[in-house]
Amino acid sequence: MRFPLKMTANLTKYIAAKKITGVKKFPLVMMLEPLHSCNLTCTGCGRIREYKSTINEIMSVEKCLAAADECGAPIVSICGGEPLIYPEIGRLTKELLDRGKHIYMCTNGMFIRKRLHEFTPSSSFFWNVHLDGMERTHDLCVERDGVFRDAIEGIKAAKAAGFMVCSNTTVYRETDLNEVAELFEYLHGLGVDGYMISPAYSYSAVATQDIFLTREDIINKFRDAQAVLDKYNVMMSPIYYEFLRGERQLECVAWGTPTYNPKGWKAPCYPMTDGHHATFKDFLEKTNWDSYGPGRDPRCNDCMMHVGFEPSAVLGGNAKFGDTWKLLSWQLGGKLGGARGKVQPASNGQSNGPSSGNGHAVKTPVASAAQEELVSSEGRLRVL
Repeated sequence: MRFPLKMTANLTKYIAAKKITGVKKFPLVMMLEPLHSCNLTCTGCGRIREYKSTINEIMSVEKCLAAADECGAPIVSICGGEPLIYPEIGRLTKELLDRGKHIYMCTNGMFIRKRLHEFTPSSSFFWNVHLDGMERTHDLCVERDGVFRDAIEGIKAAKAAGFMVCSNTTVYRETDLNEVAELFEYLHGLGVDGYMISPAYSYSAVATQDIFLTREDIINKFRDAQAVLDKYNVMMSPIYYEFLRGERQLECVAWGTPTYNPKGWKAPCYPMTDGHHATFKDFLEKTNWDSYGPGRDPRCNDCMMHVGFEPSAVLGGNAKFGDTWKLLSWQLGGKLGGARGKVQPASNGQSNGPSSGNGHAVKTPVASAAQEELVSSEGRLRVL
């Protein structure tokens, strides 16, 4: 299975109920940003720049839960900012799980070990760790040395404690997708359960615009990468993948992944902000959806992000004969859990551990026995 059976069943039931009752616009994944603060200043991120004036604002757990109830999406992606900075992230997660939500905790991974004791493994919970390449590349993208290694140690701790973990990779102009495949192979050996990958959006707040891809660039990159990416449990639908390769057209349905943050419901979509709405109903009804999308708004012309187009693929946008069988085969053909144990941390620069991003292994300090043993002899996770 590519995703946990419970998540797949609940999402399928939810979509069927909406279609049977004739609902035209409904969310699949809620992007919940309890705060915008972050401990990193990633080169391609527009979030901390866009919300600079309100960077210190945070929402209460009660406000987050009310928004999740109002939205009704079965899946909640907790993001930000860096959600592990949020003081009550453990309580927020538990409350959402108690409501039957499925959660992706989108994090840079640096604080996983510090806060892991606040969470309980569940088939409805994924750690979603952002990694844009091997060590040298990723640390350049996030503008700080050591982030890759901290994230990897967080992944190891989470897997040792029985959590599901996936990674999330953003593709830029200079991204080498062969290196991304190298990253996936390394993570596969750590037992990582799946991989998300999406082209970057050219945030206007980002000064260095030449790092972003045109639509043609995106299509060429993903066509070239098909052979290497197909080997792994990539968590993007085959229909969206065909769209990225230029083999079919999809309409953007940004309402499928609405974003809620301290300023309200962000319109029209996750990367673009033309306003905020106080209620989800206003977000759906007062956003002029016909004015957005490639060919209608120049900001959309090169966007192929999953937040707008993956919901279209799942909901049958521009459907073709055989799509249902294709999605079913894709789900059943996946495999969670990777191949944990096959890849070990490098101790002398000669193994297949973290690399510099150009194919050369880098030395990883030999861990002490206490560091290597993330789970104690009593079966409890060590609090790091």
